[in-house]
Amino acid sequence: MSFTDAQMNAWLAAFFWPFVRVGALVVAAPVFSSRQTPVMFRIGFVLILTWVLIPVIPVSPVVDAFSHEAFVILLQQILIGVVMGFILQMVFAALIFGGQVIAYSMGLGFASMMDPQNGVQVPVVSQFYLILATLLFLILNGHLVLIELLAESFHTFPVSMSGISQNSLAEIVGWGSRLFSAGLLMALPVMAALLLVNLGMGVIGRAAPQLNIFAVGFPMSILIGFVLIWITLPDVMANFAELLEEGMFLIRRLLLIGG
Repeated sequence: MSFTDAQMNAWLAAFFWPFVRVGALVVAAPVFSSRQTPVMFRIGFVLILTWVLIPVIPVSPVVDAFSHEAFVILLQQILIGVVMGFILQMVFAALIFGGQVIAYSMGLGFASMMDPQNGVQVPVVSQFYLILATLLFLILNGHLVLIELLAESFHTFPVSMSGISQNSLAEIVGWGSRLFSAGLLMALPVMAALLLVNLGMGVIGRAAPQLNIFAVGFPMSILIGFVLIWITLPDVMANFAELLEEGMFLIRRLLLIGG
């Protein structure tokens, strides 16, 4: 059995270009790209999702597989998928940053554990927030919304040599500042309360030098920190949900998706 170049190019246009965009999204997006998920499972998920999307997306243009046009199209599909996943990665990174600030404020900066999402060590407070945020992301059907945006992106940005502009990339870089501002906003109540606790411990240490303030203040800071985390947890998750909605809106605006 032999295949002509025209047949190979037609199959490439029908399946491979959507497969590249879907694969780039799965590799870059949180939850989907978790290191705890086996690679074979992720590849199978990309294949199935691409097969499901093919009937509802526009027909891809047929180009020579080894031409300049094919190389540019390949880069555009990777860029679109990575941009969608990278924006959501920044949303989750804001929560990790806020947890790190809280952990260092309450003296738990040394207590770290492996983050299965990114494969790096983060403080246990950040890991606690990240687990809750992942559950909230799934409860809010964030994964389904992301797949819906992916399907709509094939209509607003069909497979071609054109794609996301340089101005859109600059906007993504500028939006990266939200990572730090949102993280500090989540951690600010706990930081302010722990600052007052440390000031009080400093006053006690000066008023009663014979008291071992380190032996008393360290466990007190950790205890008060845990209480404050429990009290502020609903507000932190609410801020995360708001930031997640803002990230989804940014994806819609960059990909020219209405609604």
